[in-house]
Amino acid sequence: MTEGKVSTMAADRQHLSTAVPLLFLLGGLSAFPLGPEKSAGVSCGYESCHPTKPDMLNVHLVPHTHDDVGWLKTVDQYYYGDRNDIQHAGVQYILDSVVDQLLKNPDRRFIYVETAFFFRWWKQQSPAMQETVKQLVNEGRLEFVNGGWCMSDEATTHYSAVIDQMTMGLRFLNDTFGPCGRPRVAWHIDPFGHAREHASMFAQMGFDGFFFGRVDYQDRARRMLAREQELLWRASDSLTPPLADLFTGILPNGYNPPEGFCWDQSCDDPPIRDDPDLEDYNVNDVVQRFLNIANSQSKVYKTNHIIMTMGSDFQYENANLWYKNLDKLIRYVNARQASGGRVNVLYSTPSCYLQELHRANLSWALKTDDFFPYADDAHDFWTGYFTSRPALKRYERISNGNLQTCKQLEVLGGPFSSTGPFGQDDSLTLQRAMAVAQHHDAVSGTEKQHVANDYARRLADGWRRCQVVVSNALAALSGSMAERFYCDGLNISVCPISESSKQFSVSVYNPLARPVVWPVRLPVNGTAYLVSDAGGRPVDSQVLPVSRATREVRRSRGFAVNELVFQVRAPPLGYTTYSVTLRTAGAPAAAVQRRAAASIQNKFLKATFDPETGLLSSFSNLETNQTVQLTQNFYWYNASDGNNSASDQPSGAYIFRPNSSTPFLISKTAKTEIVQGSVVQEVRQWFSPWVSQVVRLYADSRALELEWTVGPLPIQDDLGKEVITRLDSSIQTGGVFYTDSNGREVLQRKKDFRPTWKLRQSEPVAGNYYPINSRAFIKDDEDQLTVVTDRSQGGGSIRNGSLEIMLHRRLLYDDVRGVGEPLNETSHVFPDGLVVRGRLLLTLDRPAAAADTHRPLAQQEVLQPLLTFTEGAPKPDTQLEFSGLQAALPPAVHLLTLSRWDGDSVLLRLEHQFQSWESDVGSQPVTVSLQKLFATMDVLGVSELNLSANQWKDEMQRFQWRPEEEERPLLKPLEDPPSWEVTLKPMEIRTFVLRVRLR
Repeated sequence: MTEGKVSTMAADRQHLSTAVPLLFLLGGLSAFPLGPEKSAGVSCGYESCHPTKPDMLNVHLVPHTHDDVGWLKTVDQYYYGDRNDIQHAGVQYILDSVVDQLLKNPDRRFIYVETAFFFRWWKQQSPAMQETVKQLVNEGRLEFVNGGWCMSDEATTHYSAVIDQMTMGLRFLNDTFGPCGRPRVAWHIDPFGHAREHASMFAQMGFDGFFFGRVDYQDRARRMLAREQELLWRASDSLTPPLADLFTGILPNGYNPPEGFCWDQSCDDPPIRDDPDLEDYNVNDVVQRFLNIANSQSKVYKTNHIIMTMGSDFQYENANLWYKNLDKLIRYVNARQASGGRVNVLYSTPSCYLQELHRANLSWALKTDDFFPYADDAHDFWTGYFTSRPALKRYERISNGNLQTCKQLEVLGGPFSSTGPFGQDDSLTLQRAMAVAQHHDAVSGTEKQHVANDYARRLADGWRRCQVVVSNALAALSGSMAERFYCDGLNISVCPISESSKQFSVSVYNPLARPVVWPVRLPVNGTAYLVSDAGGRPVDSQVLPVSRATREVRRSRGFAVNELVFQVRAPPLGYTTYSVTLRTAGAPAAAVQRRAAASIQNKFLKATFDPETGLLSSFSNLETNQTVQLTQNFYWYNASDGNNSASDQPSGAYIFRPNSSTPFLISKTAKTEIVQGSVVQEVRQWFSPWVSQVVRLYADSRALELEWTVGPLPIQDDLGKEVITRLDSSIQTGGVFYTDSNGREVLQRKKDFRPTWKLRQSEPVAGNYYPINSRAFIKDDEDQLTVVTDRSQGGGSIRNGSLEIMLHRRLLYDDVRGVGEPLNETSHVFPDGLVVRGRLLLTLDRPAAAADTHRPLAQQEVLQPLLTFTEGAPKPDTQLEFSGLQAALPPAVHLLTLSRWDGDSVLLRLEHQFQSWESDVGSQPVTVSLQKLFATMDVLGVSELNLSANQWKDEMQRFQWRPEEEERPLLKPLEDPPSWEVTLKPMEIRTFVLRVRLR
């Protein structure tokens, strides 16, 4: 790197370090990572830990509260303490009470997790109280852990949304408290199983360790015997250790206090009665019970330090109860030291406990898989929530794509995007709604129905506000002030403008950094249309009748009789415009032939159907000359009602427990119709009044689309139903299949097997289900069949050569995990039971090249093009096509984040989307020039941050840990020097703040 560039980078770093006030996220707060320097009198983090005693058993008491960002009550109800008839919980009172009690004793400690709640409380405090709280933080008496907007679910979240919500929460803490506000540990005490990708992300966010409470009961039993409840998690098979290594601790009591030591107002345990003149004096009894518990716990952990969580759900609303008894507990237990006692009790935090484990300088058991599935008893597998509330899961995924588009256009459209002709707004509302939706009782589907409705309402409100941003930005980029319309019901053929207008334009915005070919399907009432692209060239199109299944699912929300289908080519990080005009005369809509389908094919793929059954029978890749036998059908598992001899556990929002390992076949045959044309070929299948499907193949597609429609699930027989689709192939899998982890790295799964312990399988179906966030596949030496999903779902490979995916659930009993109501979704549109529509994309490839197809396909499914509509033909001076990039990024590189940061700065994340072993071509390192990236912005300066954008990358220092398998110390890998040229290695995400100038 030249001397001139060095000085430019240094000047830029200075510019970024003294950033202008944050305009776009939280209002008036400094927005940049702060250096290691601290003001006088500050002693937070590891420096604030109480001393321990090396020759004793040190018991670290961690006062905490676990505050769900929605579950039984909405996030607002939880904050204010409303609807206490459902659950007594009021977060604002917890924080009021804790701060008051911390001020009374400087030894006391408290940790807080959910920034969504703390942010709300902070805004309501007086300046004097804010200063008081800052002092508590600076002294380490109030410590933030985890620090995300919420404590996200780990099974059903997409990594991009997790990174966003963590960035939002950590940024607020940085802005408000500086270095003392930065959490040192990740804290996921309540999620129901733990994903490897989460650990990888936490490591890249700079966390020194990770603690959680829930682990499979068999796994815990083995780890207790082996004293391996604390371990080193190697969370990537592509990133060089220790980049994705994370020390991980399993807490001893979930996240609750030891039995008999809960002193919250919600608890019934007796307080410490320490007046010796009273008859019910119990100090000796309390101390002895505590010593027994501490000594017992020490036998299943590795060091002379143990941790005890002192708190639970929404506790500390009256913090005096807790602290008064904890003060006494510490005093009376430690008093035994004078007479030879070997136990030392202290107020602590997870980071202080972690520091002592690090000081022990031991080697730790190494783990490279994940913690799915999770079971807390033999017949209690928490695998149902992988699919619960499938409509909400899809809406969350769509909202994520809409948010990324909104943030990108805020940047590309400049200031005009927030204050343009269509009003004043920004992406903040949708950012917060999406952040809240990542909570482990939100997108997971494990909340009460009224809370699920509230999450959806928040997402809808956020998108309504983002539509203002999108309209303003597209107006600025195109020069057209025409009103734009949005059609959010296209998946059920509802779009008022296309249904009623004789001439309109469609703008297609592509949020990916590579060009895409995308099928557009618009509900129309004409039979012939002229479609032309941005250059005025005619585009091949096809009109076909709306299917009966679509008419039934949309009900009275639309009236189109046909659909207009054409394929668009959208530029990278940009838009293109298509004009649509009704022809007064033309060919009629494509005929629907009510006959058995033989096959459909394009130049890449062929799908063959059995003429007797109407079912898919084989699938071929014509480019590679591959064919597999493939049958696909729909089944349902009879959900357990808890009334059988093996166990009284019913299926519910969390738990999947079928009554039998053999599902019920919905129909042996499918009635079929076939529609064929130059743009798309469809085989429409009807399996029952509540299950239908369209098997669809577009002209230029390398994926076969299965659009399924399921519901209302009948319950007149008093049986809860868990509906699956199953693909049975000729591929020889040997009980092995593969799933993604939060949309990123792929993990191998094997039937009835766990890599780290000998499994005693008691639920042969539920115990073999895993989260599928974006894709799953089966393969042998010759063939790989990949299924890309449009939302998070659960699935497994129960039979050789088979892959099944759960689509929908309707249950009649609660599973006794707290939610208190059955998962039986209805709505005003579907009072007889929810109807859900979705799609699966199937690809067939050689295993060595499959990732080159399914990786970009999965990204395209997450970040779908956004369509906006205007009446009439575009005006002559309208710019009909635009790209925000000078050139498309290489195929291996994904533009993960582009959002406004501060003033003239933007946040950019670039990601290498291949694992190191996946592709001969795609898995190679790739270099990108930041200066040559954007078409409409000059990059004036750049500084690199950690993944969560709350530390400078070169200042991020983490504890180094030694795995038992490697006695040599791990060395920090050499970093690339700061440069305009950025090299990405497999699975690497690099985060930058760029100072830019719009051209």
